[in-house]
Order: sequence, then structure tokens, then C-alpha cells
Amino acid sequence: MGEKVFMQGNAALSESAIRAGCKMFFGYPITPSSEMPEYYAAEAPKRDLVFVQAETEVAAFNMIAGAAAAGKRAMTGTAGPGFSLGQEAMSYMAAAGLPAVVVNVMRPGPADGEILGSQGDYFQAVKGGGHGDYNVICMTPYSVQEQADMIQEAFDLAEKYLNPVIVLTDATLAKMRESVVLPDEVTPKDISFAGAVTGARNREHNVITTCGDGPAQWEAFNLRLQEKYSKIRENEQKWESIQVEDADIVIVAFGSVARVALDTIKIARENGLKVGMIRPQRVWPFPEKAFEGMDDKKFLVVELNAGQMVEDVKLSVKDKNQVKFYGRLGGFTPTPVELYEKIRELYVK
Repeated sequence: MGEKVFMQGNAALSESAIRAGCKMFFGYPITPSSEMPEYYAAEAPKRDLVFVQAETEVAAFNMIAGAAAAGKRAMTGTAGPGFSLGQEAMSYMAAAGLPAVVVNVMRPGPADGEILGSQGDYFQAVKGGGHGDYNVICMTPYSVQEQADMIQEAFDLAEKYLNPVIVLTDATLAKMRESVVLPDEVTPKDISFAGAVTGARNREHNVITTCGDGPAQWEAFNLRLQEKYSKIRENEQKWESIQVEDADIVIVAFGSVARVALDTIKIARENGLKVGMIRPQRVWPFPEKAFEGMDDKKFLVVELNAGQMVEDVKLSVKDKNQVKFYGRLGGFTPTPVELYEKIRELYVK
């Protein structure tokens, strides 16, 4: 058993990353993610860590790319506007096959917006905010415990597929405090993946590049990337199904709003409505398999945005007309009773 503590989300995620062997953090402070660089800065002199407060998020994202290229576990954490600035580097990391980890603590936008909980960065994270045909594994915790667990898993997946991984959280999860069992610390290690630039003494030199040499070569390169993404889609879908077997209505929700939906299910069932939930734990690859055999059910997608994941749900079900949406904006989170009333409004005649 690991160490059980009462800890804030951002801090637990950071401590878990350190225990996973991520000894390098590059970042720029931005609410509501700032406790991550603060945690690394405080721990750096005590635990032989590398912490750099970069001049911008653009620099921070490129620093983790450089560290990954040298065979080191590295991470950055940011929020909406900073995540936007890092998207060029995400495209480059995907092309170069660099296994870095990015935490995006979502807050309401567009632009500077607000600093409360939101899920408005879904498109940017899942559909690829940078240019070109690339994909990034995107994990969606809904508790402090899952933040600690998923950040460890993120490094393993990044190195398995030589691809960037996003942990997509939000201000509510980042700031809340809960009991969490922290993992044991692993022996610090280099990634040393095939192709890492680690010095070429006694071996052929490695080349990491993102530049093509004509359409034939670059199409072949892209096809190899697409082959990798196909394997990820097949093997890495992950979700939790809650009381869906007998449900007539299935809520689809991720992150902090899924916590609200859990109480809504209780209220609905106490009042005779058979409601369940599909909770994606990764939104790329989207868990299409979770919807197999559910042709007779109705769906309510709940998000803290104007409607983004709902598009992927509609693509995953047989009849998109059976999919309804409810969202809140600006930092509001719906209450369980509010969701229950929405279910009654939409489905109870």
C-alpha cells in the first residue's frame, strides 16, 4: 500500500509525477494550475529535481520536448490560454515521437475568460489544436485519486507509444482536497527509448526530425503515424459504466461533472427512473466500445461547455437522434437536482 494523505488535486498530481520518476518540470504560472509549478519549485532543492519557470508557455512546452528527446521524463502543467500557446509544440512532439506529458487544467473561455471549472478545451485537446494529422492520448480523471493514478499511467503510455499524452482536468478537480493513496516512489530512470538523443559514443547517431523530404517520403511517414494511432484506438479505450445494464437513460459525462451525475442517478432511481452513466476515462481514443449493444437506450450528454464531447457520442451510437445535450458555461456547475429536472423535462412525458 502507498502512503494515504489528504491532499489538493494539483499537489497530489505533482507528487505522484515525482514518484513516477518525472524529475523535470517546466512551466509558467497560470491559474488554476499554478500549484503544480509551486510544488515542484518547493520540492526541487530537497529531492534533486529540475524546475524551470519558463518565460512563456511556448517555451515550457518546447522545454519538455527537448527533455523527452534527451530521454528524460518531463512534464508541464497549464490552463486554457497557456494550452493554446503550446499547441504548435504538441504537433511537433507528435511528429517527432516524443513521450512528454502535459496537464491542462481547464477554465472557462474564450480568451482569458474566468478561472473556475470548465470543459471547453475538449475540442482543442481531442481533435488536435496544432496543425497536421496527429492525435494525442487524452486522459480525464474525476477525483484527486484518479489524478494521482492517471499521471503515472500517462508516462507509461507516452513511452509505450512514443507520443505526447494529455491529462485533462479542470479547476474544480485541481483545487479540491480529498484522501488519496500516493504510489510508492520508483527508482529514477531515463526513458532511453529507441531513438533518444543520449550521446552516440560506440553507436550510430540518432536523428529526431519533424521535417519531410518530398511528398512520397512524408506521406509514408504520416501513414506510419496513422498506423500507430489505429493501434491506440483499438487498444486504449477506457471508461467506467455505472448501472447501465437496466438503464433506459444513460448520462455521458467526464471529469468533475461526472461526480454530479453520480448523485443524479441516485435521485432518479429513488423516483422510479432507470438512469445510468458512461464515464469516459480517456476521451482520445474516445470509448466507442462503451456504446455497443445500447441501441435501445436514450442518452444525455452533460458537459461544462456549449457542446463538444456530444459530437463524439453521436458518432458512437446507432441513432444520433437519441442523444440530448445539457451544458453550463462561464464556470457554473449544475447540481444533481438540476440534472434530474433536465432528465424529467427531456424524457418524462
